[in-house]
Amino acid sequence: MTLPDDLDKILEAAHQVGRRLAPLAAGVDARTGDLREPYDLLAEAGFLTLLVPRRAGGAGLGFADYWRVLSVIGFHSGAAALGLNMHNAVIGPLCESADMPLPPMAEEFRTWLFDEVVAGRKIFASASSEPVGGAKLRGLRTRYRRTADGEGFVITGEKSFVSLAGIADYYAVPARPEDSDDPGRISHFLVGRDDTGVSFGEIHNLTAMYGTSTANMTLDAVTVPASRLFLGIEGLSLPKVIREPHWMAAGYTGAYLGIAEALQQAVVDHVAASPQRAGSAVVQRNTGLLAARLHAARALVERAGEAVDLERGGVRANTLVHAAKYAVADLGGELSRIAVSLCGSAAVSRSRPIERLLRELQYGAVMPAKPEECLEYLGKAALGVDLRDENAFSW
Repeated sequence: MTLPDDLDKILEAAHQVGRRLAPLAAGVDARTGDLREPYDLLAEAGFLTLLVPRRAGGAGLGFADYWRVLSVIGFHSGAAALGLNMHNAVIGPLCESADMPLPPMAEEFRTWLFDEVVAGRKIFASASSEPVGGAKLRGLRTRYRRTADGEGFVITGEKSFVSLAGIADYYAVPARPEDSDDPGRISHFLVGRDDTGVSFGEIHNLTAMYGTSTANMTLDAVTVPASRLFLGIEGLSLPKVIREPHWMAAGYTGAYLGIAEALQQAVVDHVAASPQRAGSAVVQRNTGLLAARLHAARALVERAGEAVDLERGGVRANTLVHAAKYAVADLGGELSRIAVSLCGSAAVSRSRPIERLLRELQYGAVMPAKPEECLEYLGKAALGVDLRDENAFSW
């Protein structure tokens, strides 16, 4: 299915597919549902192509509009929105460079990837985190070397918390050369789910977001062709993340904003069901505080998204992205407190969606960049630190 050209129509399509995703959320959370079904629905509805340029058959959305659509999906199904963002975080940097001329090998890679997404309905995911270093690229232990004939690469390593494990068709794997510890030489490769030497552990028994199908991934001397080196360029990864951090640092933000808005709606529905409770001034003030925090967070998210579209990689855009990520991650604690105070036992009953939404919202503080990392970035920006200097960050 091809998405419509108009953003309002895409948002309506997001609500339509979201209404099909929503009934699946409880079953997936309870480990009784099909982990693949939500992503099949998103692929069928064309949502894998949100960022792919129009000339290549996609919707061609910018970052701000993408966040708007992602928040709609997140409102209906948080786990599905996170999985969709994982896909878009991998292909997003290529989509943003769609109008930029590239060297022949890079252009061939970009054309191939767009075709895989649009015609092949292939899903991409990231396999960056490692058991010791987490998602940070510095200290990466996964290694690669060239094959003897120079026509490919051999990758060996262990990845942790890989979302869409066993579901995605390709995984973006960062690795460093076997003969170097220089963080500036980290490269990304696309490893296929069925490539020889790829295996996944059991799906993690998480307290929330089971639907992201998260597991460990082992790469046992996996050979990939040279054509699957990202853009055909070695050593591109760290400079790209430092200069344009919006995908790695805050791509999830739209999804968590949607989850927060779903929690607000669930709380309002619960309160409104009792006219006596809804008439209380204390309840009204707490409900108003919930609304105020969400209005402020959405305004910041929209401002940050628009800044990325206008000045991607600029200090202002990067600073706003970190501020937006912090603001949405910070919502979890206060919104949870308000929800529990307003809903009482309904907030902890597994029979109600409020309980699941509370668990899901907490994970916004776990996803990189974490709140303390966002604050560090904002502090450095305020103090005039050179934010384009690779040595200024712990990534």
